[in-house]
Amino acid sequence: MTNPKTHKLKTISEFHRLMGAPILQHPLMSIIKFDEFNVSETKESIQLVFDFYIIALKRMKGVKYKYGQQYYDFENDGVLYFVAPNQVVQFEFEGESDEKPSGWALLIHPDFLWNTTLANLNEKFDFFDYSLNEALFLSEREETILNGIVGNIKQEYHATIDSFSKQIIITHTENLLSYSNRFYNRQFITREKAHHNYFRAT
Repeated sequence: MTNPKTHKLKTISEFHRLMGAPILQHPLMSIIKFDEFNVSETKESIQLVFDFYIIALKRMKGVKYKYGQQYYDFENDGVLYFVAPNQVVQFEFEGESDEKPSGWALLIHPDFLWNTTLANLNEKFDFFDYSLNEALFLSEREETILNGIVGNIKQEYHATIDSFSKQIIITHTENLLSYSNRFYNRQFITREKAHHNYFRAT
C-alpha cells in the first residue's frame, strides 16, 4: 500500500470543503449528517489531522478507520468515536459498496470552548486520548439518547444566534459527553464481567 495522502485541516470550514458538506453556518462549530457529504469517488487511503474536536457516530461499509494503533470498521451499529486536535486518523477503503454512509459528526473548535466548563475537554474526558481509546459500542437505547441530544444541538445550531445560543450548545454537548462517559463505564463493566465469567467457567 502506498503512503496515504495527509490533509491538515485547521478550520471546520476546510473540513466542510474537503468532504463536500453543506455551507458552514458557524465558524467554530458544526453538526452534520454523513449522508450530506458529497465526496469524489476514491479508493485511496487518506490521513486527516484536525485542529478541532470531533465526536462522531458513523456507519459505512467497505471502510476501516485507524485511530492511534487501533483499527475499527463502521459496519457495526452504534459505534461512537472521539478525536482531539492534532491527532491523526486514517481511512482505508476496502471494497465496493452501494450503501451511503449514515450517522452524524459534531465538530467543535477549541476557541468555541474557551472560558466554558469544557475548556479543557481532552483532560476532562480521557476517551479523547487515543493511547487509552477504544471504540464505544452503543446499545439501541443508548444510541437513541445520544441522537436526541445531538438533535437538540442541531436545532440550536440552525436557530437564530443570540446571547443564549453558545451556553445552550455547551450544556447539550456536556450532556452528550457525560452520557458517553456513563456508556464507556457500562462497556468496561460488561467486558470485565464477561471475562470474569469466562475464567470461572474454565
